[in-house]
Amino acid sequence: MFSKTNKLLNQKISADAVLQVQRLAVEANSHQERGQYNDAEPLFRQALAASEQAFGPNSFQTSVILNNLAVLYKYMGRFDDAEPLYRRALRIIESELGSEHPEAASIYHNLGGLEHARGRYAEGEVFARRSVEIREKALGSDHAEVAADIAALAALLDGQGKYDESEPLYRRALVIFERIYGPEHYEIAVNLNNLAALHYAKGNYAEAEQLYRRALAVKEKLLGADHPDVAMTLNNLAVFYKSQGRYDDAASLYQRSLTIFEQALGPTHPKIATCLLNYAGLLRKMNRHDEVLALEARAKSMNLT
Repeated sequence: MFSKTNKLLNQKISADAVLQVQRLAVEANSHQERGQYNDAEPLFRQALAASEQAFGPNSFQTSVILNNLAVLYKYMGRFDDAEPLYRRALRIIESELGSEHPEAASIYHNLGGLEHARGRYAEGEVFARRSVEIREKALGSDHAEVAADIAALAALLDGQGKYDESEPLYRRALVIFERIYGPEHYEIAVNLNNLAALHYAKGNYAEAEQLYRRALAVKEKLLGADHPDVAMTLNNLAVFYKSQGRYDDAASLYQRSLTIFEQALGPTHPKIATCLLNYAGLLRKMNRHDEVLALEARAKSMNLT
């Protein structure tokens, strides 16, 4: 990511400065991958300041840190903080590398993912289609990064209820991922989770449960049992079990999901509010009304109801 090009040497950037940016970025990424988002943020901010000083505020290296910090803010639910960082990174990349470069596709992919997290699926679809267009042209139709773009587009179509368009895209991406990575990879787990949600929405319940369970097993193996991404699939599986009348199974998963989210994300993250309200809806079905009131009051106090 930070190779010593002739341009950098001409700018007389010190080896110590380069190593400082690398060290901070690697350490920040390590915390992020473990779900330790509050520990990752100050390290990314230090890496950004160091990169701006060493390479300049409009350098490609700085765009990489901007993108990584924006991804972190998305995971933390700080969507309004993430967007300007993505857009600044995109301006740098298009200026330095051109608007058709695969690095620009990466930012469009991430902007689409941000809109998905916000629930603004139609807006995200525009970004996702642009990322597929750029990357497929640059890398060909069977590249892993193209598959990731296709899967992201499918999720945004899925969110709009366009199931006939989204399902073949999910399956196309899954075929590419499994051919390249084998059966156990993070991208495969994400795709399985999304396919499960699609089958649930279509009423294919047996298929949905099988896909959710496979996604959960892959995520737990790759990320560990206490990762917030695991909690997302636990929450989704709990929603499924509630719909099937399997209330005790759903309650156990909601409790585990809440514990993970609270430990990893802090007490006020939007995902916690969503999980609280989902759990409250389940407890209402189970006639546990005192607990329902407590959970709903907590969610309301977060101003996210």
